[in-house]
Amino acid sequence: MTLDVGALSLEQKAALLSGRDFWSTRSLPEVGAESVVLTDGPHGVRYQSGESDHLGIHDSEPATCFPPAVAVGASWEPEVAEQVGAAVGREARALGVHVVLGPGVNIKRSPLCGRNFEYYSEDPLISGVLGAAHVRGLQAEGPGASVKHFAANNQETERMRVSADVDERTLREIYLPAFERVVTESAPATVMCSYNKVNGVYASENRWLLTDVLRDEWGFSGAVVSDWGAVSNRVAALAAGMDLEMPGSGGVTDAEIVAAVRAGELDEAVVDQAVGRVLGLQNRIEAPTGGLDVEGDHALARSLAAQCVTLLKNDDAVLPLEGTGSLAVIGAFATSPRYQGGGSSHITPTRVDTALDAIRELAGDRPVTAAAGFPIDGSGDAAALLAEAVAVASAAEVAVVFAGLGDREESEGFDRKTLDLPAEQVALIRAVAAAAPRTVVVLSHGGVVSLEGWHDRVDAILDGGLLGQAGGGALADVLFGVVNPSGHLAETIPLRLQDTPAYLNFPGEAGHVRYGEGVMVGYRYYSTVEREVRYPFGHGLSYTTFTTDAVSVTATGDDTATVAVTVTNTGTRAGKHVVQVYVATDAGSVRRPVRELRAFTKVALEPGETRAVELTLDRRAFAYYDVPRGQWVVAPGEYRIQVGANAAEVLAEASLSLVGDVLAAELSMDATVGDWFSHPVAGPALMRTLAASMTPDQARQAEQNPDGLKMVESMPMRQFLSFVGTALPTALLEDLIAQSKVAG
Repeated sequence: MTLDVGALSLEQKAALLSGRDFWSTRSLPEVGAESVVLTDGPHGVRYQSGESDHLGIHDSEPATCFPPAVAVGASWEPEVAEQVGAAVGREARALGVHVVLGPGVNIKRSPLCGRNFEYYSEDPLISGVLGAAHVRGLQAEGPGASVKHFAANNQETERMRVSADVDERTLREIYLPAFERVVTESAPATVMCSYNKVNGVYASENRWLLTDVLRDEWGFSGAVVSDWGAVSNRVAALAAGMDLEMPGSGGVTDAEIVAAVRAGELDEAVVDQAVGRVLGLQNRIEAPTGGLDVEGDHALARSLAAQCVTLLKNDDAVLPLEGTGSLAVIGAFATSPRYQGGGSSHITPTRVDTALDAIRELAGDRPVTAAAGFPIDGSGDAAALLAEAVAVASAAEVAVVFAGLGDREESEGFDRKTLDLPAEQVALIRAVAAAAPRTVVVLSHGGVVSLEGWHDRVDAILDGGLLGQAGGGALADVLFGVVNPSGHLAETIPLRLQDTPAYLNFPGEAGHVRYGEGVMVGYRYYSTVEREVRYPFGHGLSYTTFTTDAVSVTATGDDTATVAVTVTNTGTRAGKHVVQVYVATDAGSVRRPVRELRAFTKVALEPGETRAVELTLDRRAFAYYDVPRGQWVVAPGEYRIQVGANAAEVLAEASLSLVGDVLAAELSMDATVGDWFSHPVAGPALMRTLAASMTPDQARQAEQNPDGLKMVESMPMRQFLSFVGTALPTALLEDLIAQSKVAG
C-alpha cells in the first residue's frame, strides 16, 4: 500500500510517528492509513486485548508457547527456528497482530544476563543464521518481525541508561553481525533499538548505528521502532533514524517534532522519510484468519522442543530409559515445569505438559514413583521433602531429578548474581545420587547453571534450557529414546563464574560497562587462553555415534573456499549430527581467537548411513575488521580449516593458503618507522637511500646489526628524522607519501 506523504499535514505526519496506545499505531482514515498492531514475541504471541503492559504483569490471550531462543540456539538447526517463526506468524495473524517483536539476537556476553533465555548464543554466526530463519518463517505468514535489541544490549543491570563502551572491531565482529545477517538476508519489517547507550550515545539517538550502519551500509529499508520507553529525546532520535516511538506519549512528543520543524531545527524531509517507513507497515495488515490450531501447534511445539535438548553426560549408557526397572521422578519442576522466561515475552499458554505425566505415559507398566524433593517457592518443610525424595530414590532402579532455575532466579529486568543452582536443589541431587543405583539430572533454565559440586556424582545430565509449553513431553521423548538427542551447547558451561571473560567488567559501574574482553567472548576466550571449562561450546552427545572423515578444503577465489566432509552414523539408532567448521589463523595485524565458528549444518542419518557434506566459507569467514581502514580485511597467509566435535576438540583439519588483500599502508609523517620500512614501495626506496648515504664504517655496523631498526619501529617518522638528518630528504618522503595515497 502506498500513501501520499505529501498530502499529510505536519501534525498528521508527526502523529504517525508514535503509538496511539501501548500496542498500536495511530490510524488516519482520511488517507487510508489503518492502525498497526505490534505485540511481544518472540516464541509466542503475547496479545493483550484488555489492560496492557510490557512486563508480563497483565494477562494476555492464550497462544502457543514455543521453545524460546535459548532452546532453539541449542538445536543448531535453522529449520527449527524457521518453523517456530512460521508458527508464531500464523498465530499472530489469527489474533490480528501485524508485527511481532522478535527475534532477539543479542550475544550472550555473560552467563549472568537475566535475559539470556531470549537470545540464541554466545556466537554471532549461530545467532544470525537462526535469527534470519525465524524472520523468514514469520514474515512468510504475513506479519512482520522486529529484530532486537539493536545494539550491545547484553545485560539487564541499568539497561535503561548504561553505556556499553565497545571498540569498533568488537562491535563489528561480535555484536553487530547477527543483526547484519538478519537484515541483509531476511529483510525484517522493523528493527528495534535498545534502551542502553552505545559508547555514550543512546541507541535511539545513535546516528552511526541507525543510519550509517543499518541503512547506508546494510541497506535496511524498513522502520526502526524504539524499545518500549527507550526514547530520551524524540527530536534527536528522529534525526538519528529512529522512526516509530512506542508506546504513544499522548501527543507530547508529536508536538516536539512539529515545533522542531517549525523552528528550523529539524528538516521536514527527515519526518517525511520516517513517515514513509512507518506507513510501509500497512503492507503487513491482513484480515485475521480466525482461531488457533491449538492441538496442531502444541504437537509442533513438542516436536521442535525435542530437537533442542542437549545430552551433556551419559555414563554407562544409562539413557535412554529402556528396560523394565522402576523409576523415581523427583523435583518440583517435574510437575510445575519452568518452560519460559519472565517479563515481556511471557506467554499465556494454551496448555502445559508436565514431565511426570509424559514419563508415566511412556513408561507403560514400569513402576513410576514421584517426590517433590524441594519447594519452588521456598515454603514447606525442606527436610521432610528431602527425606521423602531419598526414600523414593533408594527404592528405584533409576532416579530422574528435575532441577533448575525458577522465575525468581532469572527474568527480564535484573541480572543473576551467581551461576549456582539453589542450595536445596544441590543438596537434593547429592542425596539422591548417594541413594539411587543410577541418577539422571534434567535441567530447566534460561541462563547457564553451574554443574559443580554434583556433576561427578550423577550418571547422566540432560539439559533442556527452556522448552516451551510442550517441554515436559519433549523431555520424556528424549529420556525414553523416542527422539534421539541432537542438541549442542550454544554457550560454554564454565567451571567458575570467575573464569568467564567478562567477569571483571560485568555489569560495569558509574553508568558504564567496559567490554574489555574485546572479541574474546565465550569460547573464543576459553580456547585462546586454554582455560578449562566444564563443557565447551558445541558439545552435545547422542544415543548413536558418528565419525567424520575425508575433510578437504578447496579455494574458490582469493578469499573464499568450500569445505567437504564425510559423516557416517556408526551406531544403531537414527540421529542428527552437527558439522561444526572453525577457522584458525595467525594472519593479520590483530590478535585473533585461536579458532572461530565459520560454518555449520545439521544432518540426519540412519544407522550405517554415510553422507558427503559441503559447506561454503565466504570472504567474511576469513576476515577481521580493520578499524583504521574502516573495512573488512582478509590477511594473506595460512588458514587452518578445522572440523570440531566442539570448540575445544578438533576432529580433523586441512590447511589453506589465501592471497587475501594486499593493502599498503597510507603513509604520513606521523606513521611509524615500522610502517614506512614495511611498505612495499617506500620500504625499499628508503633502504636504498639510507645505504647510499652511509660511510663504509656505518655500512659495516648496519651489516653486523641487521635488526637495528627494531629499536625505533614504533617511532613516528618526523621524530626519526632527527636521528638520520639529511639522509632521508624531505622531497623523497613527500613523494612516497603521495604514492602511498594512490596505492591505498
